[in-house]
Amino acid sequence: MILPIVAYGDPVLRKKCKEIPEDYPKLKELIDNMWDTMYNAYGVGLAAPQVGVPIRLFMIDPSPFAEDQELEEQEREQLNNLKKVFINPKIVEEEGDEWVFNEGCLSIPEIREDVFRKPVITIEYVDEDFKAHRETYSGLAARVIQHEYDHIEGILFTDKLSSLKKRLLKGKLANISKGKIKIDYKMRFPEMKKGR
Repeated sequence: MILPIVAYGDPVLRKKCKEIPEDYPKLKELIDNMWDTMYNAYGVGLAAPQVGVPIRLFMIDPSPFAEDQELEEQEREQLNNLKKVFINPKIVEEEGDEWVFNEGCLSIPEIREDVFRKPVITIEYVDEDFKAHRETYSGLAARVIQHEYDHIEGILFTDKLSSLKKRLLKGKLANISKGKIKIDYKMRFPEMKKGR
């Protein structure tokens, strides 16, 4: 089932999310619905708070990036085979010199900005079967994970922009939270008044 994606300005996007137990109710259903929601919106990642659920869960499928012919074959292969669910994740290490990439977010449509992040991360998490993993990722894979991880920490990519950039985007961001945008997927807007 396709869920509405929560728009910028909703308090749920600012919550530091809680870990969940193995017997979390209807977890499989939530994960299935989140996949449907993400693919419907042509996303490469989606975090639970983006569908209004403040838990430490996100998923990624960066395979669309694998079509970029400028990437090395090895990275393209990794991106193509990286459909994954991360539950109760913890980034334990971020390494290397920050690099810039133009990011967007399903909760902040129509805005894309350059964001600096470290190129290599090590993350610990459990998968949907609650098996524990510790893995290291680099490049675009690391970036997609970092972006989604920020969501469960209550951080948005716009928080990483300069204060000048933030001021320039203020009006656009206000319009997003009021629903004054054109989008082709289901969204929930915090400041859209019902019945008007």
